[in-house]
Amino acid sequence: MVELSATVLAEPGAAEPPAVFVHGVLAWGDDDRYGFGHQRALAAHRRIVLLDRRGHGGSPDLEGPHRTDYEVDAADVVDALGDGAHLIGHSYGGVAALLAASRRPDLVRSLCLIQPGSLRVAEDHPAIADRLARNRAATGSLPSDMTAEQYLRLATESVGMPTPPATPQRLRAARTSMGEKPCWDATVDLGPIADAPWPSLVIVGDWAGAPDAYRRLAGEPLTIAAQVLADRIGADLLTVPGFYPHVQEPDTVNDAIQNLWSRA
Repeated sequence: MVELSATVLAEPGAAEPPAVFVHGVLAWGDDDRYGFGHQRALAAHRRIVLLDRRGHGGSPDLEGPHRTDYEVDAADVVDALGDGAHLIGHSYGGVAALLAASRRPDLVRSLCLIQPGSLRVAEDHPAIADRLARNRAATGSLPSDMTAEQYLRLATESVGMPTPPATPQRLRAARTSMGEKPCWDATVDLGPIADAPWPSLVIVGDWAGAPDAYRRLAGEPLTIAAQVLADRIGADLLTVPGFYPHVQEPDTVNDAIQNLWSRA
């Protein structure tokens, strides 16, 4: 078993079981820009574990053909659940959380998914089918000599978003993302999650204020997938303003997560 890096936070009297957070792309566990840095406040209620996925933050790189693999992430998440934990995942980390919850529902106490990147759950929808076809056609099209800094700019500027400072941590996350196994193509057995006794919540932004390209290429498919996923697993669906829910609307998202925990 590989030892992953994690930021573990808890205030005196914090409740158990813990809550495990699994971040998305270009981030790490307690990253304020794209990760779960704004969820530190939840440590007042419960011990929280902000994982660094492999190739991100302080965790080791993944060996093999991909620098990021949602299947490996899912196994890591199962290990992190220990004897049982609440589970929260965003984007790529949302797919890992879905897979982990499907494989070991007995270890999950509640599940919160924030704009998970699992598009195949809605592959029968025409807009999702079109996006999947475009994504598959584009896979492997990055130039072999592209640097992490160039990729970081491409991943943000191409959708009208500002490029974050190219810190060593951010560049490492970018380098990992360059070699990721595409999470949007993951196959997830949703049956065990739909049948599970614990509550679940799917959170999505309304994409107000997002650049047009970002809303069209990412927002529309993620919104459709979130709606279909919530329906298929019987989860509550929460829509909040903006396009990065846990970063842009942390108070609303944190309250929703805390409410989910109280229902478990």
